[in-house]
Amino acid sequence: MAGWVLLSVLCLLPSLAVALHNITTGGCMIIRPPRDGGIRYRGLTQEQIRSVQILPVDYEIEYICRGARVIVGPKVRKCLPNGTWTDMNLRSRCLLLCPRVWVSLENGEVQAWPPGPPVEGTMLQYRCLPGFRLGGRNSSLCTKLGKWDSPKPVCHYDRHYTGKKTLYIGALFPMSGGWPGGQACLPAAQMALDLVNKRPDILPDYELQLIYHDSKCDPGEATKLLYDLLYTEPIKIVLMPGCSSVSTLVAEAARMWNLIVLSYGSSSPALSNRERFPTFFRTHPSATLHNPTRVQLFQKWKWTKIATIQQTTEVFTSTLDDLEQRVKEAGIEISVRQSFLSDPAVAVKNLKRQDARIIVGLFYETEARKVFCEVFKEKLYGKKYVWFLIGWYADNWFKTKDPSINCTVENMTEAVEGHVTTEILMLNPESTKGASNLTSQEFLEKLMSRLGGMNPEETGGFQEAPLAYDAVWALALALNKTASALAKKGLRLEDFNYNNHNITNEIYKAMNSSSFDGVSGHVVFDAQGSRMAWTQIEQLQGGSYKKIGYYDSTKGNLSWLGNDKWIGLAPPADQTKVIVEYRFLSQKLFVSVAVFAGLGILLGIICLTFNIYNSNVRYIQNSQPYLNNMTAVGCMMALAAVFPLGIDGNHVRRSQFPFVCQARLWLLGLGFSLAYGSMFTKIWWVHTVFTKKEEKKEKRKHLEPWKLYATVGVLLAVDILSLLIWQIVDPLHITIEEFTKEAPKGDIDVLIQPLLEHCSSEKMNTWLGVVYGYKGLLLLLGIFLAYETKSVSTEKINDHRAVGMAIYNVAVLCMITAPVTMILSSQQDASFAFAALAIVFSVYITLVVLFIPKMRRLITRGEWQSEQQDTMKTGSSTNNNDEEKSRQLEKENRELEKIITEKEERVSELRHQLAERQALRSRRRPSANESKPHPPPGYPLPNPSSDNHQAPFPNSSSLAPLYQAPLSDKIGRNNCHASRLHLLYK
Repeated sequence: MAGWVLLSVLCLLPSLAVALHNITTGGCMIIRPPRDGGIRYRGLTQEQIRSVQILPVDYEIEYICRGARVIVGPKVRKCLPNGTWTDMNLRSRCLLLCPRVWVSLENGEVQAWPPGPPVEGTMLQYRCLPGFRLGGRNSSLCTKLGKWDSPKPVCHYDRHYTGKKTLYIGALFPMSGGWPGGQACLPAAQMALDLVNKRPDILPDYELQLIYHDSKCDPGEATKLLYDLLYTEPIKIVLMPGCSSVSTLVAEAARMWNLIVLSYGSSSPALSNRERFPTFFRTHPSATLHNPTRVQLFQKWKWTKIATIQQTTEVFTSTLDDLEQRVKEAGIEISVRQSFLSDPAVAVKNLKRQDARIIVGLFYETEARKVFCEVFKEKLYGKKYVWFLIGWYADNWFKTKDPSINCTVENMTEAVEGHVTTEILMLNPESTKGASNLTSQEFLEKLMSRLGGMNPEETGGFQEAPLAYDAVWALALALNKTASALAKKGLRLEDFNYNNHNITNEIYKAMNSSSFDGVSGHVVFDAQGSRMAWTQIEQLQGGSYKKIGYYDSTKGNLSWLGNDKWIGLAPPADQTKVIVEYRFLSQKLFVSVAVFAGLGILLGIICLTFNIYNSNVRYIQNSQPYLNNMTAVGCMMALAAVFPLGIDGNHVRRSQFPFVCQARLWLLGLGFSLAYGSMFTKIWWVHTVFTKKEEKKEKRKHLEPWKLYATVGVLLAVDILSLLIWQIVDPLHITIEEFTKEAPKGDIDVLIQPLLEHCSSEKMNTWLGVVYGYKGLLLLLGIFLAYETKSVSTEKINDHRAVGMAIYNVAVLCMITAPVTMILSSQQDASFAFAALAIVFSVYITLVVLFIPKMRRLITRGEWQSEQQDTMKTGSSTNNNDEEKSRQLEKENRELEKIITEKEERVSELRHQLAERQALRSRRRPSANESKPHPPPGYPLPNPSSDNHQAPFPNSSSLAPLYQAPLSDKIGRNNCHASRLHLLYK
């Protein structure tokens, strides 16, 4: 015995020495690789591997095998601080792998020893399922050559077997993870299997058995478990996953194995895609089943505008897409659509900013707390708002303390008050027994008994447990129907394999036609394989949920309990109520201006009557009374336009408003053309006559009245033509101008939408540009002509200076009023006041300037008689004929000037002749001593005292015959008209 102890100590000394060395050096010694294998040293080159003996702590090595061998045992080892490698008690070997086909047996079971991959030394034990007998050896050994020592056995159907055959269901129950629904759903499914297997009328020759795994609601974990289910015997006839993410993976892969998939806990709308998931069914209704209920509620409460906020996940995005399509068909608008990934602050602020009132929220419970904390901060709750949430949150979800939010329980309770939830009805509210011969309450009692008194609120999947229960019953009834259909074709359910399409098709038909009453209600599938179910509607009232109604999506029937409560005593409006309010003209302003316009029309009538009555008076005749009549008529028409300018929707119906627009345009346009056109014609004629050369002036001094009337007619015709073209091509119609909404005082959920009616056309600016341009040129030309003729005096138009003053007035007011009224068009009172008063003032000034002086002259001077009466009174005829006498004097003056010029030329000629005669006589004069000869008869004697160089003149008697006649004639004429010379040369 002592020898054995000594031998053991000696054997352990090297390892102890190595361990001691490793501890002192702080690393691990390099170890040898397994047989037929090697070691991969990470981060080291071949030279370093040869030279290094100690590897540092935490360094990892990996075993690799040569050829077709696989590593059995730990594949990776790590250097520990104590100087040893991990798992040194487990041996790592490189062994040959035998074919995996031997490890599965159709309609049978295989056990491997030791567990793990089938490598050298692995022993397999075979056993057939009830109803089958084994053909071949019941065991097989994997040899060192990598081959099995016997052929693979086969399970043959035993026709003489009288017991029940087992059908296997592969299930994935999430016992943990994001949704641990398997905690309650698995016991419910097992309870259903026990009842089904005991029923003699359902699958009497078969027994259903559940093979399940924990998917942890993780697609990655589910992928590995699905692989084990499919590649491990026995064959599964149906797959039952939970969780939407896991069901998506399973349903998409199941089509490759001809497997029917029946889910009990998947609500993703994406699973309703028949092209992508052709063999998928679910007893859990799709999340889109909430949407028909929501649409019914929107219509019940007469909401046509909603908003949405969603967490960015596939299930909520698909649900919202379906909701958007449904509300569009119902004529409801989604005005705001917000989404968020983890922080909903910005999305909630956008809802507040865009005045969202009816809000559908799609998010998980943890995100719901974040959302409503922001809702409290933004005051997006109360009597003006309604939130629609998902109903599968815990009843006290808003009271749960969450470190990710900074709101108190009181804040959250205040923010969530009054919200509405829609929840798929997962438990039949009626106390009727269904296919399982249990009522919903009896089911709950049995389930609570199986759960062992666990708290339902703390048990995952408790609400979905009836769906798992009914899923097993739906499968059992469908398989029972399939067995009968297969029997007619000479087939059996136990003949199913992953390549048998016929049996899969029969199971699909049976599932698709399922219809029975279960503990969750009536079970029926739509064309996409989704469950059709009732929806329960609840409202949070006083901190607790109250049922307020149900909706049957199969029949479209809404059952309303009538116990809904609202903070504002009634359902709020879906948006701020907008009250349309038309802006009408101030009646006081309209009446005041209308009075002035009426008085102006009366003044125009007086002036027109005065002008017509005194049209035979010379003074009135010289002012072109017909043109003045046109001016008076035009002024009255312009004043008449003030009345339609002030008429709006407060006085006439909307259909009559275009006629008012036409009246405004035509009265003002024609009134301007008549009034201003007649004044423009006068001033134009005066300028034409008195700015031409003398010879042309003489021709034009003879005024022809028809030319003046023709000029006014042309201006009027141009205006009429342009207005006709405007109204035919682009007629005036009523347009509505909208202003910024106004909020009234007080907490009233309304806004005032001010509206203003306008007369407009499609190309209003173009037409106004043409009219304003044409009339603006006339105004400018009128101002120019009035300025040019301000100093001209003519008897043909004796009031042209007054006309010039009127033109100044009209032009200035028009040029100011036109742009200002366009700028003030949105202010009805200011625009009307400016335009109407401009018309009134211009008309008043025009009438006063043109007609009042005439009235004053005729009144003060008494010039009321006609031209015939004037000729009978000499006293008054002188005044009336002054102008005619003036013309005669001018003519005589010109004749006298011509005669004087001729006489002066004759005198000059006579003087020249006299000077020549005197010079000739002086040459014939005798010398000084001689006596002076007597002058010829008729010549005066020379004056001795006169200058010697002064030429002698004949005496008056001798010149008398020469001068007397013309001079006397000249003097006589001058004496005759001496009294007129002052007038002629004045």
